[in-house]
Amino acid sequence: MTLSTEELTKKATQARRQIIETVHYAGAGHVGGPMSAIDLLIYLYFKEMNIDPSNPRGEDRDRFVLSKGHSAIGLYSVLALRGFMPVEELKTFDALNSRLQAHPDMNTLPGLDMSTGSLGQGISAAVGIALGAKLQKKYFRTYCIIGDGESQEGQVWEAADIAPKYKLDNLVVILDYNKLQQFGWNAEEGNRKIPVNEPQTRWEAFGWNVITIDGHNFNEIEAAFKLAKEVKGKPTIIIANTVKGKGVSFMENEFLWHSRVPTDEELHDALTELSVEG
Repeated sequence: MTLSTEELTKKATQARRQIIETVHYAGAGHVGGPMSAIDLLIYLYFKEMNIDPSNPRGEDRDRFVLSKGHSAIGLYSVLALRGFMPVEELKTFDALNSRLQAHPDMNTLPGLDMSTGSLGQGISAAVGIALGAKLQKKYFRTYCIIGDGESQEGQVWEAADIAPKYKLDNLVVILDYNKLQQFGWNAEEGNRKIPVNEPQTRWEAFGWNVITIDGHNFNEIEAAFKLAKEVKGKPTIIIANTVKGKGVSFMENEFLWHSRVPTDEELHDALTELSVEG
């Protein structure tokens, strides 16, 4: 699709409103992580990936894996806006027998390429998908969003180690680097430590092409994905500097909003802010 930066920004605001409304309605769900990743998801589904909502299992479609599966409501919001399902279905989030469970289930919802939720495992699936494409001489690309908190899992680094060996230049991983996981660790003077330090140096050491951007700037996001397509012989990781809870001032950079449900008053205040921004 061809969308302007202004149009992408409006879509992102819509998605953020849907996240907050849905979590409030369901009485459960994550807020902070989905809000930090939403600009990346919007760009992927509305501009970057070769996908067709009318043919969600198309053989030559690009693949996407949300490794940080607890941010599923962010993905569902974007899928609904993109036409993979009715927006009204978001009200069934986390309900019994709903297609929209707290973590993505590829067996129930069209448009999902991997069931995720066990942190650290999604990137391994993405590596496998990209390798499968190479072996079958397919030309689709595979994208995967990982969290910085989940990057403490050893399986992430096992996947990081193997991808360059097979020269998976059809794989792009995006690190949602919001620097704030669910609780963090206690540190001197009550400060919370960043989950992953110096990610650029680490990923370069594993042999990846590394691009660092502002994960809320659509111009930088677009430039990064264009650069990734030009790289041959190695996978790319885009380190997207983001803000947890992005879009609502009282949620931003506040770890308590990792999975807190907004009150009626907080919902009103959040939607008011987002309507101004949109």
